[in-house]
Amino acid sequence: MKRTKFTENQIVSCIKQYESGVKVDQICREMGIHKATFYNWKKRYSGMDSLELKRLKELEEENRKLKQMYADMALDNKMLKDVLSKKLVGPGERKNMVAYLREYYRVSITRACRTLTFPKSMYYYRSVKDDSEVIDKLLELSVAKPREGQDKYYQRIRLEGHKWNKKRVRRVYLMLGLNLRRKTKKRVPKRVKEPLVLPDGPNMTWSMDFMSDSLVHGRRFRTFNIIDDFNRKAIGVEAEFSFPAMGVVQVLKRAIGEHGRPERVRVDNGPEFLALDFTRWCGAQGIDIQYTQPGRPMQNGFIERFNRTYRQDVLDAHLFEDISQVRILTEEWIKDYNMKRPHEALGGITPERYEKEFSSKQACLEEQTKVV
Repeated sequence: MKRTKFTENQIVSCIKQYESGVKVDQICREMGIHKATFYNWKKRYSGMDSLELKRLKELEEENRKLKQMYADMALDNKMLKDVLSKKLVGPGERKNMVAYLREYYRVSITRACRTLTFPKSMYYYRSVKDDSEVIDKLLELSVAKPREGQDKYYQRIRLEGHKWNKKRVRRVYLMLGLNLRRKTKKRVPKRVKEPLVLPDGPNMTWSMDFMSDSLVHGRRFRTFNIIDDFNRKAIGVEAEFSFPAMGVVQVLKRAIGEHGRPERVRVDNGPEFLALDFTRWCGAQGIDIQYTQPGRPMQNGFIERFNRTYRQDVLDAHLFEDISQVRILTEEWIKDYNMKRPHEALGGITPERYEKEFSSKQACLEEQTKVV
């Protein structure tokens, strides 16, 4: 979760309340923060009043600006070295170089032009040549003959009596982007609405979903969550910066090795779950895939409720410095969630206890059946 903004008076007030004898749990509950955040404040700002804290933050802000200034100068120097290694003949090449700097170094137009001493007015200049007839003709041909290319279009234009030369036709052809392959929208197959039914036993249905959050410095990460619908047991929560389909398969392999193979999995229509790597692997393992309807998240309500609890207790309650911290805190939370946290849907007991009671009942039924 990104850093929350608190005023200097609020931070100093929290520390003074602690020094006056107020318990840390009460302070954190009132402020809506985690204990780690409070102790971080205490370590950094203990013994300061609000004016000293304000001055410290001003110095930190000045230091940040100086670092940013140095980073900007270093980036300008790097861009100049990169540009000088290339051949710049005329304004057209300089214009292309501005576009190169924008795309490769992710800088603004103003900064790229200033680095190259290239006027912004020249960058924004557009030719006043009237190519409307050529544009209309090429668009007409692209609709009538979508599989033909530039050379065929030029031959048809010359046969019709137009005197446009090949370079002009090519320039307009490229400007219109007709050389690009047309991408069609991938259509999701029609999904059948299925009721959210509670399974009769463990490993019958697993629900899976993705969540996302960010570290304190802004880098995004994703978590892949799996639960057993029968007893709401958290099978696993994996945190990574990216999760391709093969990553999903690897996580499922580890989960099956620890908990057994499910009969089906319930997922949404995300690209990871539609990929051939995932669907083929599930087919080979004999696992049925139940897709929810697009735009209907509550058809996967068990995992959605789990996601809310996980976000409230972990993602929104901590400031993460790196991905390893996310994994450690998540592992500790899963142990508490499965072994100590009571669930109202399970009659106020934990998932582990619910599964043990179910197993003992099944064993008794089997013994009675053998006796009969």
